[in-house]
Amino acid sequence: MCASMVELGTEICPCGLGKPYSQCCEPFHQGKNHAETAEQLMRSRYTAYVKHLDEYLLRTWAESTRPVGMDVEEALSWQKLTVLKTKKGRQKDKKGWVTFCAEYQIGLERFKLVEKSEFKRDDNGHWVYVEGEFE
Repeated sequence: MCASMVELGTEICPCGLGKPYSQCCEPFHQGKNHAETAEQLMRSRYTAYVKHLDEYLLRTWAESTRPVGMDVEEALSWQKLTVLKTKKGRQKDKKGWVTFCAEYQIGLERFKLVEKSEFKRDDNGHWVYVEGEFE
């Protein structure tokens, strides 16, 4: 990415929607907004992985399956997110599933991770990540 784009505050959000980060996932990361759909939460969590925002990842993880801490591979570089399929997870739903492909790189090697993630609403009505199944 062109350095001047970042300096001007127009960094494009890594989640794949093509919007500026400041108008896309950043308000979720800062706690100003909550995701309205499971897909929105999944995209914001992907961006949190890109930006190493461990606190946000833990905060948006269901209490029943949340790890004690994050063990992020520093050499891993997330490259691209593609949403393949969604099931439920809309504003009126209590559960939802998002299947996605996340491309990443370690050194010079590129990899793809395909996961079907489960989301639910917590006691406050906010979407949280429950668990994922690799495909």
